[in-house]
Amino acid sequence: MDVIFAKITLEDEEEKVITKQDLINEGYDCEIFVNETRLVDNMILKKDNYIIYILKQKYDNLQNMFNGCSLLTSINLTNLNTNKVTTTEQMFYNCSSLTSINLSKFNTDNVTNMSGMFNGCSSLPSIDLSKFNTEKVTNMNGMFQNCSSLISINLSNFNTNNVTNMGSMFHGCTSLPSIDLSKFNTNNVNFMNAMFFNCSSLTSINLSNFNTNNVTHMNGMFYNCSLLTSMDLSNFNTNNVTYMQKMFEGCSSLTSLNLINFNCDKIDSTEKMSEMFKGCQYLTDVKFKDFKIRLLIDLKNK
Repeated sequence: MDVIFAKITLEDEEEKVITKQDLINEGYDCEIFVNETRLVDNMILKKDNYIIYILKQKYDNLQNMFNGCSLLTSINLTNLNTNKVTTTEQMFYNCSSLTSINLSKFNTDNVTNMSGMFNGCSSLPSIDLSKFNTEKVTNMNGMFQNCSSLISINLSNFNTNNVTNMGSMFHGCTSLPSIDLSKFNTNNVNFMNAMFFNCSSLTSINLSNFNTNNVTHMNGMFYNCSLLTSMDLSNFNTNNVTYMQKMFEGCSSLTSLNLINFNCDKIDSTEKMSEMFKGCQYLTDVKFKDFKIRLLIDLKNK
């Protein structure tokens, strides 16, 4: 196993002295850090401190490395050799107290899976990933899910040419006012379900560059984007979409919507389009051609 994470629980003791030799005697032949401080000889461990054991080998799997480190407030990984890493899935999952993270020297050249990487980092106000190389990544599902304090994110250098899954990517980013996805290549994406689910501070979004030719799932895509007033999705090709339920539900400020090229032929039941416009009480201007859209709008207005 490349990375071993353990939480030391102190029950009756307020603090405990821990030595590097003790841990080596238990079989941990590794470099040892308590939070960000290297353990050289011994250290006083207080309640709720975390010990992270990092082996000397070059890692290829950082999955769940800091999963559940809910007391960590900052992480600096500038000295971590990640040249061989292929997955960072849920690496910082539920690091709910994390307010800063330095990934400026993080080598992601070989990473294919970034799903859930920052999921639950609910105190993180910004993330600069401008140095990330994502050309091999195929899975970004839930990557920033529940980053509810996030107000800025730099994805300008993201290469998404090979990504197939963007489902729930920004799900629950409730403080994010805008997202620049103008450089995103979505040619191979199949899943966009819940992509912007509950992005309730989002006031505008430009998806004019999105290629949706291969997308099959759009259910809940803009659910509860309650500050969006208009959306132009005229470039969306939905010929292969099979799920659209709750796609715009809760978009309570939406007044105009361009769905002129929406094709619902692959949707084989009304259930898969159910509640598509639920709660869109101010929606009065909808451009469309597909008859199924007309039925849903008529039903909404009854």
